[in-house]
Amino acid sequence: MTIASKKTRLHHWHVSNGAKMAVFGGYSMPLWYSSAKNEHLAVLIRAGLFDTGHMAAITVEGPDAHDLLQNCFTKDLDACLGKIAAPIREGRCVYGAFLTPDGGVIDDSIVYKRSEGRYLVVVNAGMGADISAHLTAQRNSRNVTVTDMTDQLGKIDIQGPLAARILARILTDAHRVLDAMPYFSFKGSFDEKYPVSVAVRLKEGIPLLLSRTGYTGEFGFELFMAADRTSAVWNALFKAGEPLGLAACGLAARDSLRGGAVLPLSHQDIGPWPFINHPWPFALPFNAGGDGFTKSFIGDRALLNAGPPAYTLAFAGQDLRKVSIHDPAFAMDVSGTRIGDVLTCVTDMGIDRVNGQIVSVASPDKPREFKPRGLCCGFIKIDRMLPAGQKVRLKDNRRTIDVTIVDDIRPNRTARCKIEQML
Repeated sequence: MTIASKKTRLHHWHVSNGAKMAVFGGYSMPLWYSSAKNEHLAVLIRAGLFDTGHMAAITVEGPDAHDLLQNCFTKDLDACLGKIAAPIREGRCVYGAFLTPDGGVIDDSIVYKRSEGRYLVVVNAGMGADISAHLTAQRNSRNVTVTDMTDQLGKIDIQGPLAARILARILTDAHRVLDAMPYFSFKGSFDEKYPVSVAVRLKEGIPLLLSRTGYTGEFGFELFMAADRTSAVWNALFKAGEPLGLAACGLAARDSLRGGAVLPLSHQDIGPWPFINHPWPFALPFNAGGDGFTKSFIGDRALLNAGPPAYTLAFAGQDLRKVSIHDPAFAMDVSGTRIGDVLTCVTDMGIDRVNGQIVSVASPDKPREFKPRGLCCGFIKIDRMLPAGQKVRLKDNRRTIDVTIVDDIRPNRTARCKIEQML
């Protein structure tokens, strides 16, 4: 029996504007409109608009909300901000994961501190019920309420160097709202009844939670609103941004952008294996010596005592050719011995190699007339640690390609740029 897919509040807009649709996470979602390449490049050079209404959100509220999240979430909320590892505070958010006792990933997440004892937990499509059940099961005698907000909120991402300029056209008192918003901070609320120190509203009066985060590696924002306001916010953004080259973007560009930015896809690059030995050590609360953690949490012992280790490493290819993870594809050393599996292999169409170095279409020092052909990139999970620069071969049923282990992929990403320079 075929199970009908869910639809976001923007489904009619996508179909009416010629989107190629597919089911992802149980939702009918746009893959692309014009082409994945055009949409990918729009985010690097101008801005792209993404319907992310398939994502799930959970509220965790009560006197013991902080304690529950400290027990279940990998990030140490008492030591997670900046170089001095300050505690999380109102208006800040952090990335981490929820693990099983054996250290495997249930899902990754961003946790937002809205006020003392009030948190918002954003997880992937279809995971609202699972993470809500996990938190509820760990609640025990704690005074905390866990509420699955799935399909009650709308969510839209605007990503790219012009994102703030476009937002400034539609926000009430935009200068005040956008002033001093560091990476992984947020302002406002999607709930009109919720008291916040700085309100964020469209000029039409629609309240928003505006978060300076995203899943592309580029400068941008994620916007949360009441579900029935989603279309109005999307239309306002599109109208304001279209003269500046804003493009509606689908999941294909989202996937290629996050691949080039070395960002994992939950249930693909991270999953039911120990959440360690990967490119995102900041998601774990390592102590100064790197041999333990600054707090106890579900799965911590399993991570520190993992058996035969698996390593998740990023790679970049020599050209745009890629392998398919659905064949499936595997990784070999230069002698042809299989050493692991390919988790992600996408093509970042905004980069290419120049004299052996990766250059982005957004790089300030790119050669004149630079036209990137694109490079394949992604993640492999293998049975050994390899240093950056090590050559590896990937193989599927169609081809074998040579790639290089890297610490980073797309240079000159803008996600961490100061908001002042983006305005």
